[in-house]
Order: sequence, then C-alpha cells, then structure tokens
Amino acid sequence: MTKIAILGGTGYTALELIKILLRHPHAEIVAVTSRDEKMPAVAESHPSLAGRIKLRMEPFDVDKLVAKGVECVFGCLPHGASSDAIAPLLKRGMRVIDLSADSRLRDPNVYAQWYGESHHDLANLAKAVYGLPEIYGDDIKSAQLVANPGCYPQTGILGLAPLVAGKYVGLKDIIIDAKSGVSGGGRTPKLNFHFPECNESVVAYGVGTHRHTPEIEQALSDVAGEAVEVIFTPHLIPMDRGIFTTIYATPHRAFTESQLLDLYRAYYANAPFVRVTSQVPATKDSTHSNFIDMTVRVVRGRIVVLVAEDNLVRGASGVAVQNFNRMYGYEEKAGLQ
Repeated sequence: MTKIAILGGTGYTALELIKILLRHPHAEIVAVTSRDEKMPAVAESHPSLAGRIKLRMEPFDVDKLVAKGVECVFGCLPHGASSDAIAPLLKRGMRVIDLSADSRLRDPNVYAQWYGESHHDLANLAKAVYGLPEIYGDDIKSAQLVANPGCYPQTGILGLAPLVAGKYVGLKDIIIDAKSGVSGGGRTPKLNFHFPECNESVVAYGVGTHRHTPEIEQALSDVAGEAVEVIFTPHLIPMDRGIFTTIYATPHRAFTESQLLDLYRAYYANAPFVRVTSQVPATKDSTHSNFIDMTVRVVRGRIVVLVAEDNLVRGASGVAVQNFNRMYGYEEKAGLQ
C-alpha cells in the first residue's frame, strides 16, 4: 500500500483523483492539503464524497507529510505555486506527480515565453519526465518527478503520434482544432465560464497563443526525431466535460482509411487506454473513463484524425493514476476500470 498526499484538494481534478484512488487496491490517501483558511472536511468541499472519506483539509506542511509516511504526492496546484511546493517534497525523497504545467516544458525560456514568468525551480525541471505513458512509459517508471500532461495535448499528441513517428505526414503544416467542456477551466469562478456567458454559445480562445501549443510540439518532436509545428486552436463548448479534437495533416503518399486504421492499431497495440475505432468517437463514449478514443479518415487527400476523451479523467486525474501505477509497478489499469 502506497501512502499518498494530494496538494490543492478543492478543485475538479482533485475530486476525480480522490474518487479513483479510493477504489485503488494499492493506494491510501493520508493527507489532502488546501489553501482555504477554513480547512473544511474533504467531503464538505466535495459533497459527492460524503461517507467515503473522513479526512479534513490541512495546511501544506512538509514535516507533517513526512510524519504521515507519505511516499507519493499528487500536485493539483496552479502553475507557479506548484513548483514552489514540490521542491521541498522532492528534497525529502518523495515522488511527485505534478498536474500543473510547471514541469511540462523542458526549456525554461519556452516556459517563460508562454507563461509570462520565469520558472521557479530549474534544478528539478531538468529531472522531470513528461507523463504521457503511451510515449514515455519506460522513463516514467524510474522518475521522481512526473509532469502530468495537459488535457488538450493528449488528444493532439496521441492522435498524431503514429503519423509523425513514421514521418508519413508533413511536420510543419498540422492543424489541431479542439473543443472542451466548461470544467476544463477549473472550479474557480471566471466570467467566461459563467452560465449566461457560455451556455448556447461556442467560442474560440487563445488563438495562436494557447499555452498547450509548445507542449504538443515538444512531445511530437520527440516522437518524430525532428521539429514539429502545429496550429492549435481550442474552443469552449457548453457542456460539463469532454474534449473532441479534429486534426488535419498532409500525407506524403496516398493512404486508404483501412491502412491508417491498421497503422494506428499496431502503434497502440500495447496501450490499454487507447481505443482505435472504426466509427467516429463521441465524447459521451469516454465520459468518466480513462479511455481516449480515436479514428482516422481520408478526405480529399488529407488525413483527418478524430479524438475524444474525458478532460477530467483521461485529461488529468486518470492519466495521473496511470503514471502512478507505472512508477510503483502496479498493474496499469489499477483503480481505473
């Protein structure tokens, strides 16, 4: 049994994480921290957990976490705050899965460019492993710090990996059009997520400037072995959860849809949470699960990849537990079925 602490316990990702870990056969949550001065019981902050967890939120205190025997920490803090909290935990020998963006971009100059501030912990940034199991699985096993991937990037990276790995498509003219439910904006109230603002409306945001762009390009460049460039445009749609992504790429030779489906199925043959389907996936098919569903089409000589996932589970907390399972040698599906 691995003793676990969760930092930043009041948000949506923390709720999903707690629900998964409560049914995990090898995990024990011993602490949930919060920056809320009231320090409510976890079940008061998340009423759906009533009768399922007795812990109360507590202030972040490294010594207390050590005293509780914490071995693994899931960080659900905002970027900037996360790296500051994680550094002393790593120093005390704990392993950390960081759900913020602080550890995802290897180049601190790229981080500063896209996040508007300098990185707070360059020493640990250099040690971080990007936590996308289907691509970096072997490195995750031995990592002390895992940078959990963003929700949008997973659809773009996994949707394109089989194509860029074989360099079957142009690497400089890829278009990623993605749409996310409102929960992707987090639990803290914001005007654009206010019901009268977003209901019955679809809007693009971060056009050309969204912070997930360099994350997608970094991972795809690793897969391709050379630089990959994408145009990534996210949209907010009026539903609670789910991401649907449509990807357009130009192939170097003609493919049939059957050939592409075979390529994808072979590439993900050992990936238990990637489902390559013949039909176009829908967000409702992966809701509340850690599955990421995808299919491929050929349209006027272009390759169109269609991908769906639950942004809170596969997009955040579910893949975090998948990383946890790899780090500790547990069955990859543990807690996630």
